[in-house]
Amino acid sequence: MKVYWPFGHAGLKLVSLAFAVVLWIVVSGEETVERGLRIPLELQQLPAGVEPAGEVPTTVDVRVRGGSGTLSRIAAGDVIAVLDLRSAVAGRRIFPLTADQIRVPFGVDVVQITPSTIAMVFEPGASRRVPVIPAVDGRPAPGFIVGPLSADPATVEVVGPESAVKRATEVVTEPVSVDNSRDRVRETVTLGVLDPMLRLTAARSAVVTVQIVPAPAERILRARPVHLRNVESALTAQAEPTAVDVTVRGGRETVARLEPDDVDAYIDLGGLGVGEYELTVHADAARDAGVTHIQPAMIHVRITSGK
Repeated sequence: MKVYWPFGHAGLKLVSLAFAVVLWIVVSGEETVERGLRIPLELQQLPAGVEPAGEVPTTVDVRVRGGSGTLSRIAAGDVIAVLDLRSAVAGRRIFPLTADQIRVPFGVDVVQITPSTIAMVFEPGASRRVPVIPAVDGRPAPGFIVGPLSADPATVEVVGPESAVKRATEVVTEPVSVDNSRDRVRETVTLGVLDPMLRLTAARSAVVTVQIVPAPAERILRARPVHLRNVESALTAQAEPTAVDVTVRGGRETVARLEPDDVDAYIDLGGLGVGEYELTVHADAARDAGVTHIQPAMIHVRITSGK
């Protein structure tokens, strides 16, 4: 028969006793305080086929009690309220919220919960497919407009409370930038629903294609004088011919409002010395119109010494 010897492993027992005494001194020496917290509300065990409708609470307020040191170390996520929805059915339901449903660190007690009950409305769940509507941002280059838009996939499935699903008409995309574009723009963007009660079942992104097409109206501004820019000092320059016809394109109202002085035809002579040149004519148009053609496109320029 084995006899128990109370003084066996005396060293380990003394060390354990010392740790226990130190821990008791530390804990008993802390001041007990209360602290108010706003904590997240976590919804669990929602039955299949039932969806929360209306405003869904996301936080509750609690007052907790514990040692001052313990409470000072509480970080975000250390205290969470958990609401069990397994009994939820269609209609208005009220769920009590008790201290047992609050997850707290060791040494912390819950003394008050506000609100003490959570009221929620539930509806049967539903789903259906709705079209994806692309969004664009910016303006194409002058003389061009946004043409047809398409998305792949063209439709996606949304899920949520029955009433919200019935109201759903579209899923939107992040804006696709077409700023200063002259050709087709294609971009993969994120999808989203505007109603917070709805969610997507699968697709989270779509490939959006934006066609950039010439604006529908054109106009020819005739005999626009050609300006010779950046002529080197001590040199003179002459152009032949001295004027060109400029064709502009844009929206009908924009083109109709253009004045002849809104179009500037020019040749840049920077860095050119004495001689004769065949140079390309450039033109800028105001009022969001684009230059599509210059006739003649090149003209003869003679540069001579100014002395």
